Amino acid sequence: MIEMLSSLVPDTVAAHAPALLVVVPMITAPIAAMMPNGRIAWFLSLLATAASLLMAVVILSQVRSIEGGAVLSYAMGGWAPPAGIEFRIDGLNAMVLLLVSIIGFLATIFSWPSVKAEIRDAKIAMFYSAYLVCFTGLCGVASTGDAFNLFVFLEISSIATYVLVALGAGQDRRALPAASHYLLLGTIGASLFVVGVGFLYAATGTLNMAELSVMLPQIPNNKAVMAGYAFIVVGLGIKAAMFPLHQWLPNAYAYSPSFVTTFLAATATKVAIYALVRFLFTVFGLEFVFEGSTLIWVLMPMGIAGMVACSFQAVFQTDVRRTLAYSSVAQVGYMLLGISLATAAGVSAGLFHLFNHAIIKGALFMALAGMVLSHQGTSLNDCRGMGRTAPWTMTAFAISGLSLIGVPLTAGFQSKFALVSALLDSGWWWGALIVVFTSVLAVIYMGRILEAVFFKAPVNPNKRRKEAPLMILIPLWILAISNIWIGVQSDFVFGLARDAAAMLILGGPQ
Repeated sequence: MIEMLSSLVPDTVAAHAPALLVVVPMITAPIAAMMPNGRIAWFLSLLATAASLLMAVVILSQVRSIEGGAVLSYAMGGWAPPAGIEFRIDGLNAMVLLLVSIIGFLATIFSWPSVKAEIRDAKIAMFYSAYLVCFTGLCGVASTGDAFNLFVFLEISSIATYVLVALGAGQDRRALPAASHYLLLGTIGASLFVVGVGFLYAATGTLNMAELSVMLPQIPNNKAVMAGYAFIVVGLGIKAAMFPLHQWLPNAYAYSPSFVTTFLAATATKVAIYALVRFLFTVFGLEFVFEGSTLIWVLMPMGIAGMVACSFQAVFQTDVRRTLAYSSVAQVGYMLLGISLATAAGVSAGLFHLFNHAIIKGALFMALAGMVLSHQGTSLNDCRGMGRTAPWTMTAFAISGLSLIGVPLTAGFQSKFALVSALLDSGWWWGALIVVFTSVLAVIYMGRILEAVFFKAPVNPNKRRKEAPLMILIPLWILAISNIWIGVQSDFVFGLARDAAAMLILGGPQ
């Protein structure tokens, strides 16, 4: 399928796929802002994200066709690095770009009825413009081979995200303080990251990540490099919602417009984790003096703490959005736990769960958007009886919820099983027990929701209830079926994660 789709693209276009994936939505964003009505802006966003998805497929095909797994290098404007900006893509980038593009395209399809209901008509065109800017930034982070350029793209996506979250204030006034809190912590994270990059530049004189990976081992005890390492890990940890740096996430997810929550939950933290993995394993490398200590004494404890603490917090929430928000922080813990093993099996399991969690949470929040549109809210009481009145919406929600728990024949089971296997192979049996324990907690908090949906009567039977619109149901069921497909046949997605891990751990071409 990948090769078939990529063959439809002319060679002259395919040669510029890395640039087009980012440039097309970037150019479309200001055009969307100038549209006289929101429907045209939505249609332009749909075309832009579809084009980016096609370019992501082309890029994946190109990376897989390179003999020996070498990287795909694209010099922007024809200026060779390090003088020019390089887009440098290997198996890890290609996987993340495919993920962001798939979610971006499906989220754009689903967005129209949700945005129409929650955003004032006069602001819809600007809303889609901000969304395309955010999408551009995330794709740029996952493409660039320049450390400072990564910061620029990270801030492009973040600034647009603050705007998107704040636009929820029209429906819920709590969206504005949530956006302010997100802005404050996001700015701190970005500032720490760029300071760290500055230290690396002071020590090496380059910002190109490929050159940094060559030069840093030559100065292993440089204090500027050590300081830069610490700033970068903490800065990206905030962006990735690493426990306990996750305080911006619950309110941002709970009070944003439904579309914003769906897109952010499936992409934003995943791209930040990608950036963290890129610096840990490619730029600094496992031989760096702080690397082993960071993985064992920082990432692993934070991952486990997030898994346990936020799973407990999810159990006691009465709003489904907040339940899923705390669950997201717990799932980030699973990813960090796998990455902290620093083995091919562990890293591939962490990346596999990263991909699967995006599919899971995208579907769950799409279903919640259907609940919002049916004027029932998102509390546990609002969910009562919805399995009878909105069976298509809530069946897809149930499939994705079971995948989040890790029920066999779902995507969540496959990645959790891979993580448990990697932990046992490394002798971390206690880590495997924690994965099982937190999965039991997931049974509790998701079970409460599913019980209300399918086994309890509505609080107000006379209240008007309806199925989600078809434009929500189509992408929702695509993601729900994907959870089953990956659960039954995981070779493609797990193969992407395994290839990316092999590149990082086994010293593939940089």
